[in-house]
Amino acid sequence: MSNRLFIISNRLPVSIEETENNGYDIKKSSGGLVSAISSYLKSGGKEAFSEQIWAGFPDCSPEVWQKAHAEANAQSEYDYLPVFINKDDYNLYYNGFSNSLLWPLFHYFPSFAEYNDEDFETYMRVNRSFADAVIPQIRKDDMVWIHDYHVLPLAGMLREKFPDLSIGLFLHIPFPSYELFRTIPKQWQQALLSGMAGADLVGFHTMDYASHFLDCVEQVLKVEHEGQSFLYNGRRVKADAFPISIDVDLFHKAAESPEVRRHKNNYLELKGDKKLIFSVDRLDYTKGVDNRLKGYHKFLLDNPDYIGKVVFVLVIVPSRDEITKYAEQKKAIDEYIGNMNSSLGDIAWQPVLYHYNKIPFDEMVALYGSCDLALITPLRDGMNLVAKEFVATRTDKKGVLILSELAGAARELTDALLINPNDITEIAEAIKTGLEMPVEAQARRMEAMQACVAGYDVNSWATDLTKSLTAVKKNQSGTEVTFMDAFTRSRILENYAATSKRLLLLDYDGTLAPFAKEPVMARPDIELLSILEDIATDPENEVYLVSGRDSKTLDLWLGHLPLGLIAEHGATIKLPDGDWISTAKLDLDSWRAKIERVMNTYTLKAPGSFMEQKKFSLAWHYRNTDSFEGTSRAKELYEELIKLTPLMGLEVLNGNKVIEVREKGINKGIAVSNLVRHKKYDFILCAGDDRTDEDMFTALAKVPGAYTIKIGMEISAAKYNLQTPYMMRSFLQSVIDHPKKTIRLN
Repeated sequence: MSNRLFIISNRLPVSIEETENNGYDIKKSSGGLVSAISSYLKSGGKEAFSEQIWAGFPDCSPEVWQKAHAEANAQSEYDYLPVFINKDDYNLYYNGFSNSLLWPLFHYFPSFAEYNDEDFETYMRVNRSFADAVIPQIRKDDMVWIHDYHVLPLAGMLREKFPDLSIGLFLHIPFPSYELFRTIPKQWQQALLSGMAGADLVGFHTMDYASHFLDCVEQVLKVEHEGQSFLYNGRRVKADAFPISIDVDLFHKAAESPEVRRHKNNYLELKGDKKLIFSVDRLDYTKGVDNRLKGYHKFLLDNPDYIGKVVFVLVIVPSRDEITKYAEQKKAIDEYIGNMNSSLGDIAWQPVLYHYNKIPFDEMVALYGSCDLALITPLRDGMNLVAKEFVATRTDKKGVLILSELAGAARELTDALLINPNDITEIAEAIKTGLEMPVEAQARRMEAMQACVAGYDVNSWATDLTKSLTAVKKNQSGTEVTFMDAFTRSRILENYAATSKRLLLLDYDGTLAPFAKEPVMARPDIELLSILEDIATDPENEVYLVSGRDSKTLDLWLGHLPLGLIAEHGATIKLPDGDWISTAKLDLDSWRAKIERVMNTYTLKAPGSFMEQKKFSLAWHYRNTDSFEGTSRAKELYEELIKLTPLMGLEVLNGNKVIEVREKGINKGIAVSNLVRHKKYDFILCAGDDRTDEDMFTALAKVPGAYTIKIGMEISAAKYNLQTPYMMRSFLQSVIDHPKKTIRLN
């Protein structure tokens, strides 16, 4: 076993502090990511890798690290790879771009986002430092996991150096809709998304976040996605949901431990006959603590009988105090709690018991197990593991979870009392409902949530990620883009020159001529006509233009040349010096009206789109529409036509910025197969750019002497790729200029 696992995150899961006597103190870090990966490795994941290397910022000087790193490695299941960053750069990268722009914007707080050029430049520079630290250590068989929003461009930087490396990126926070993401300066948008697209697999907590990411890729990188994947730089990238979870056994067992039982008994004694509500959160404006307190306050005002009979234990863990918004948040929380306690409480009872500090694990588990209600109401949260921890702890099947519907965990924990965190009245009403819920109902809901959490625990999450990344890489290896290099070009030209019965099959739009705003504007220029005439007049060549265009247009533009024409994807064919022959069986008038009505509706919905009437088909073009709107409407139209056409003998074609309806059994592949079937050729060259051309490539896949070329850098059934129509023209000119081989008679 040679492959290693590289884990890359903002910080290492260990901190080293220098002590007064020139020594050092090593402390292991906690947190969802550290717990998740450690649990996975301990439960068997470690066996899949020969080594586990964790790269990140060590939060200490190189000198201190040099003293302590050997001992730190010895105490851990990881080998640590430090990324040293100077204090000023780290501040602009972490407190600046990461947490003053990406964090608020991705959590739907656009008014809190700060756009600073220096922050962005430093963010990119620090990510380059991560790449520079990791690249010398990486081997081609390694697997790389990149974690979270601090290092979004890193995958792209590693991909530049290692084209075939297995790279997974997981985002632990939400990904915003395009309407929010587009507020970022365009250059920054490009850098972030192209960096993320350097991964093979981009993971999110929910499919909503994955969908937002795919929409942004489509809008910003101008790359269309098919399902959950898209092609970028000749490589298929997949976006998927992997809801992170917890070590269920850890919390389940901890709930029964003697230490937790001791703390729990103390809390139960303190609680007495009162109801206990519990919340624990980091200090953050996204956590909705303000509204949580307001909802609890309203609950007490609306239900005065509970005054003195319920207590709210609120634990806030300090976080990012140096950022202004966080300091403001703490001040607001302190003031609100002080006012509530003074206005509603007395010497014997306080409505809120407030603790601003970290809480030991055993005490937190004891509070989970002691409370009657867990109140978790973030305004936006990628997942929220506190909700899952509470559920896993309740071995007694009691307790009620009130959970924000805007937390990723709400997608799984549907048996919680789900609330809108901005609705103070709903929070107040949910508190009353939860406190008065019968024990049987509590048990029924808790059992359902526990089954959900246990069914996809942290080990399932990590295993799912690694298996999915492996599957993506395996699929990539079977569908790689093969660019036509100089050696391949020379070999094709040599084979062309050595043969005398040749067939050239050439698509038009996007292959020989670039796409134009209007179809009529793509008329062939003098250079292209000259190239086609030179090739077609060679007596050893048969040349066919195989196009989706109508026969009238092809005749007008190219009918004077000595070549064959195949129009409307094979619905009608004209042999060289022959007449047009129709292969269609259906009368267009029998179905035109129904399809026209549907397409006209979408033409009105998507400004810039238009319908093209051909002799045997109808096409809806959306190349000139707004990218997002056009793509969205095209998907809607395609789905509607798919439902409409099955019993009409029609086929719906999803082409390059066009949706076309035509008779079933007509496609370029069938047309080409008929040509090859009736005559033997010792050299075949076929070129196209569209999904419709894939039928030709597939039909010729096993034909001896056939070379297929895809124009564009998309994965294809074609053997080779050329990037643009101009490169294809250049190649055809090389065919014309290449000296023919002569057969010498002895």
